[in-house]
Parts: sequence; C-alpha cells; structure tokens
Amino acid sequence: MARERKFTDEQLFKATKQLIIEDGYEAFTFSKLASILHVSRGSIYKYYENKDELISEFLIYEMNRFLNDFNSLDKSGDFQTQFNSLIDFIFEQSIIHQVLEIIHQIPGNTTKRVRDNKSQLNEYHIDMYQQFQGLIDLGRKENVIKSHLPAAVLLGMIFQTIAIPNHFDIPQKEWIASIKEVLSHGMFQKD
Repeated sequence: MARERKFTDEQLFKATKQLIIEDGYEAFTFSKLASILHVSRGSIYKYYENKDELISEFLIYEMNRFLNDFNSLDKSGDFQTQFNSLIDFIFEQSIIHQVLEIIHQIPGNTTKRVRDNKSQLNEYHIDMYQQFQGLIDLGRKENVIKSHLPAAVLLGMIFQTIAIPNHFDIPQKEWIASIKEVLSHGMFQKD
C-alpha cells in the first residue's frame, strides 16, 4: 500500500511561491520548504530530484493559473475597454512578473523534466504574447494605436509598468489610473 502524500500540490506551490518571493531563487532550499510544510526534506525529494524540477513545475502551475484568469476576461468590448481591463488585470496579477523572471535563473543543463518544463513555459509565453498581440492589432484596426510603433515595444511598456516602483506610496487606484493615462495619452501636454 502506497503512503499518502503529506501535502497537496496547492500547499507545495503556495509555500514555494512564498519562499521565492521572500528569498529568491538562489536562497531557495528544500530544507526551508520542508520547514514551511512541516515535512521532511525526503518527502519532497520523493517527487522532485532537485529544486529546479520543483520550481519549473511551480512556474507551469502559476502560468496556467495566470492564463486561465486572463482567458476569462471579457474580450468583447472595444480596444480602450479591453486595454483598461488588461492593465487592471496585470496589476491584480503583479506577482506573476516577479515569479516568472525566475525561469531565466534555472540552468538549462539540468534534468529532462526541467528542460521539458522550460520548453512548456516558452510555449505559454508565446501563447500569452500572441493573445496580447491580438489586442494591439485591435487597437490598430480601431486607429487608436499608431501603426509605426513596434508591437514588441508596446507590449514591453505595458508589462513593465508593474515593475515601476511606487516610492511615494501613491494610492493604488491613482497609481494605476496614472499609468493608464501615460500609456494611452503620453506625458506631454497637447497644444
């Protein structure tokens, strides 16, 4: 009779996320994770050969959650409506940006499981950017977005807004509204 697993995937990934956010990739260890889960390190090693396998699977879990939530957004409105929803969504999911940056820290010369997971994550990124490209295309079709601006620049600016530090503690609602305004209308006064 097989022994019952002492933690669920959800518990494991929640603890993994906590450690990654608090300590970062380099300081992440199975010892710290086991302590949070109140299990032995060996119980984690039964399922994952090393931290890269676990972290890459965690990233797949997070990306799936992010894409499912994104796919549930209403995409029936005009560009401005969808753009506003996208910015709100990005700020609601702001931790995903920090978490997904970790994929670049995982070595490429590791186990087959990690290589497969990294490949899957790359496919998710391509899928995500294709969907966001659709929004840019809609903006161009509606003549809201300048046609000469590369989509990569626009998408980069949209996604990097969550990385802008709010050093002056501007209230979140005002902060997001200001970012939307700058992205939509620029920062220069019109004559």
